[in-house]
Amino acid sequence: MSASLSLSQARRIALKAQGLATVRPTQPVTARMVGRTFAQIQLVQIDSVNVLSRSHYLPFFSRLGPYPQSVVDGLAGTAPRKLMEYWAHEASFIRPSHFHDLRQFQHRRWAGSGDMDPAVRDALEESIISVLTRSRALTAREIGERIGHQEVTDRSHWGWNWNAVKRTVEGLFERGVVGAASRNDQFERRYALIEKVLPPTERGILAPGEKMPEVDKNAALLRLISAAASAHGIGTLRCFADYFRLPAKAVAQGIGRLVDSGELEPVTVNGWSEQTYLHASATVPRAAVASALLSPFDSLVFERRRLERLFNFHYRLEIYTPEPRRKYGYYVLPFLLGENIVARVDLKADRQAGVLRVRGAYAEAEAPKDTALHLATELEAMAKWLGLGTVVVHENGDLSGKLQAVLP
Repeated sequence: MSASLSLSQARRIALKAQGLATVRPTQPVTARMVGRTFAQIQLVQIDSVNVLSRSHYLPFFSRLGPYPQSVVDGLAGTAPRKLMEYWAHEASFIRPSHFHDLRQFQHRRWAGSGDMDPAVRDALEESIISVLTRSRALTAREIGERIGHQEVTDRSHWGWNWNAVKRTVEGLFERGVVGAASRNDQFERRYALIEKVLPPTERGILAPGEKMPEVDKNAALLRLISAAASAHGIGTLRCFADYFRLPAKAVAQGIGRLVDSGELEPVTVNGWSEQTYLHASATVPRAAVASALLSPFDSLVFERRRLERLFNFHYRLEIYTPEPRRKYGYYVLPFLLGENIVARVDLKADRQAGVLRVRGAYAEAEAPKDTALHLATELEAMAKWLGLGTVVVHENGDLSGKLQAVLP
């Protein structure tokens, strides 16, 4: 008979596994602390939207408080890298040790050169690899200039202004032939041969352009499920498959093997009908006491059904919703207080005015009376971290008046 857990216990397990159960450190945040946090959550999603901050910086602020963003840049861009970019949940920073495993499953050919004329693609691939073999990391535009490719951008490709060089180099990125060494100020990838991106422990001894060795796909799957389950603490098949975007049928078989080995334990959660699993490393803290604003791309909120079951919090990203139809706003962050998500705020960093704008603030039905006070503290800390002077609250949402009252 499987163990039975209360919803509160499941919440606390999930928050502990995600590094969101305890108060933040009081000492200055170091690269080692950021690295430990990243190792705990396994991946950080990357997104180009910069209305508040690049999304990959926010999860570390949520868990550690104010820290130099240059720390993340250094971990991702300085050899030997502790973070590297590849496809995972979406475009993400991953642990380099996961790269070879993820290559077995991340077939995002819609983002690359899959439908190009093979002769054109093959010729471009050869030219791109030749350029990158003898150069520093380059953007797709710089690669095109080096090989003399002046083709007009193709505006029909999934809404992006990608020409054949960009599509081809993205195909090479998806296949793991090239990697992203860094990004420039316009958030464009700078590409390099993968052996120049991977740390020595993960690349072995390869000649320039040599194909990476294949790994056992079943073993890779088990490693990724294990990592996802550890980052969840507790979850379902859907949760574990969604974290790295793995095929559900294969994950179901892998879960069975991890149950047999004792790494996963089937449990029941009061009120849940779906089969749930507890990772062997998971513990139940007596209380969850963190206070944090969460990025719309935070790993705690990846799987919206799980979020709703755990916290009774219905959340949808409305960036692509026409403005008149948005319910809460453009860039809305959930606010975690203790073991509950108690509010949501639509934020914008107005860098020209030097203010953090709260364009909307909304309390959840069971939000405690002191929600505005705790939220104000978080907003002030975020504004300072982003180099903004003050917090300005607009009169949208049932929490805005209370926020205005407690902010200076």
